[in-house]
Amino acid sequence: MIIKDKEFGEVVVRRNALARGIKFSVSTSGRLAMSVPKYTSEFLAKRFLNANRKIIREKLPIKDPSSQRARDYQKKVLMKKAREYLPYRLEYYAKLYGYKYDKCRLTHANTRWGSCSSNRTISLNIGLMKLPEVLRDYVILHELAHLNHMDHSKAFWAEVGMHDKNYKAHEKKLKMFNPGV
Repeated sequence: MIIKDKEFGEVVVRRNALARGIKFSVSTSGRLAMSVPKYTSEFLAKRFLNANRKIIREKLPIKDPSSQRARDYQKKVLMKKAREYLPYRLEYYAKLYGYKYDKCRLTHANTRWGSCSSNRTISLNIGLMKLPEVLRDYVILHELAHLNHMDHSKAFWAEVGMHDKNYKAHEKKLKMFNPGV
C-alpha cells in the first residue's frame, strides 16, 4: 500500500504477518517505509504516521519527494539494462568455465554487488550496470566461484584467480563504487 503524504511524499506501507508493531525505515528509493501488522488498516497507518512525524523527521534521513521520482526512474532504466545484459553475461561465463547454477535473480541491494546461495541461485545487483564492464565481469566470476566454495577461503580466491588474473585490483577498484542507486 502507498500513502500519499504532503511532507514525506509517497510512504511505502508493507504488511507483515510476523510484525507485532509498526516500524519506520527508509526504503532504497529514499522514501519513508512502514512495516505494519498484516491486518492494519490504512486509517490506522495514517494515524500512526501523523502521531510520529516529529520523531520521523529527527531520526530518519528521508529524501525529498522529487528526488524519489528521479531515483525511481533511474532504477527502472538500470533494471531494463540489467535484464538485457546480466543474465546473458552470467550464462556466458558459466558455460565458458563449466559452472552450473539454477537461477539468476536481479536485485537492488544497497550493500552487495552480488550473492550466491546454497540453492545455486546467483543474485546480481542492477547497479552493476553503472560499472565498467571489467568490474561487472569480476563480480559475475566471483559469484560463480561461490558455487564451488561458499566462503572466501584460499581455494575460493585461487578459483577466482584462475578466471580473472587481476582480481585483486578489481576487488580494490570495486570498493570505490556504491551498489545502491
